[in-house]
Amino acid sequence: MTGTEGEAGAPSGKPGRQGLARSLFRVSLPRWRGSRYSLSKLFLNFYLLAMGSFVAIAFIADFIISTAQQGITDDYARRFMRGTITLIEDELFRHPRRQWERKIREIDGKFSYKLDIVERRSLDIRLTSAQVEKLDAGDIAIAHDHDVMYHRLGTSSKVLVVGPLSATHNPEHNERLPLDLRLRLLTWSLIGVIFAIALWFWVRPVWRDLESLRQTARDLGDGDFEAPPPVVHTQLFAPLADTLISMSERVRQLLATHRELSCGISHELRTPIARMRFALEMLSETTEIGERQRLWAMMEADLDELDQLIDTSLTYARFEREAPEAHFSSVAFADWLSDEVDSVRLLGRQLNVRVDTSLLPENLRVDLDRKAMPYALRNLLRNAFKYAAREIRVSSELLGDQIAVHVDDDGIGIPEGEREHIFSAFTRLDRSRDRSTGGYGLGLAIARRVLELHGGTAYAAASPLGGARFTLSWKAHQ
Repeated sequence: MTGTEGEAGAPSGKPGRQGLARSLFRVSLPRWRGSRYSLSKLFLNFYLLAMGSFVAIAFIADFIISTAQQGITDDYARRFMRGTITLIEDELFRHPRRQWERKIREIDGKFSYKLDIVERRSLDIRLTSAQVEKLDAGDIAIAHDHDVMYHRLGTSSKVLVVGPLSATHNPEHNERLPLDLRLRLLTWSLIGVIFAIALWFWVRPVWRDLESLRQTARDLGDGDFEAPPPVVHTQLFAPLADTLISMSERVRQLLATHRELSCGISHELRTPIARMRFALEMLSETTEIGERQRLWAMMEADLDELDQLIDTSLTYARFEREAPEAHFSSVAFADWLSDEVDSVRLLGRQLNVRVDTSLLPENLRVDLDRKAMPYALRNLLRNAFKYAAREIRVSSELLGDQIAVHVDDDGIGIPEGEREHIFSAFTRLDRSRDRSTGGYGLGLAIARRVLELHGGTAYAAASPLGGARFTLSWKAHQ
């Protein structure tokens, strides 16, 4: 149902402005060449299909009803014509049988349908056995194929033939269309015109919506994910338009994540690679055992940093690409929290790491994903290990139906204007850009994605210890 008038061409963009990901996408995929929907063809196809089906249904229904009412119609026609046929028969019986042919011609001139007299034996091939039985019993036999009535004249071998009664079979009225046929033609013409007008007002908004959806789909196929959303005028395509908008937004998010990862990882890789290259150059120029061991240790640390960067980036990309389905299980929360803190306590060096669950109800059980939630908690703890001076406190409390876990440190804290920004990927405060506390700016972003998976959130605030407080909050019972 598409026309042939195509529109070639697609918007072209500069790779430098649209980013590496979109450039690769546009180059690797062929251009989408979609033809426009033809309004006339769409209307004609719908009209022929609907009108043809309607006419076919009407004729079939008329045939079924006519067949079902045939017996009732025959009985009505016999009662209607019985008086006329009886009068004609009485008039013929007033004259000798040899004058019947002449007399029937005289009477025939007074009727608008044909009258005739035939021999009884000539009707055996014209009538069915049931009609012959009616005829021999003195009743009126009706032949539906030509709309003719037959009546036997007394006990003679002569049969009065009346008809055809219908104007369509009567040669005297063939010069013009019958009234019923003219009424049918007029009725169907009016129905066809009214239906065409109604269908036009229905098809045109549908065609506009199809065109809008087609244009949006073609723009997405060409890699233009900033194209305006489709505008639909009917509820028929509203769900499809919403799906296209959601798909476009999701693709934009994936491309943005891809760009963030590409730019961020490439930036983060430069420092350890530059240090390794410098260490290799120094290693080739020195023969001192102590210096060589120090350089080897530096390169091993850089390799560990690269490995951790790749692992963290893959974890973040997995959460961004498609949020994994949460598998909740109920845990004894106080014990679970203490175990998770103990598992990373060694990374805290000489820091005093305390766990406070005194505000929790006794034997409290909380629903969480045992595989994903440790990512969030450990990332907050690692962040606290980098900035704490002497003390870290992990506490928890139940606020209504929400469970909250606080990670407090006594470090330098976070300015209020930066507290939301630091949860974005590859975002670090200026004072953290040194090797000891630099990180990659992904830990807090991963923590927030995990909490979103739980239907909660992660946020930062000021700590009672003087540094930063990071809080994980989600619904305790899913």
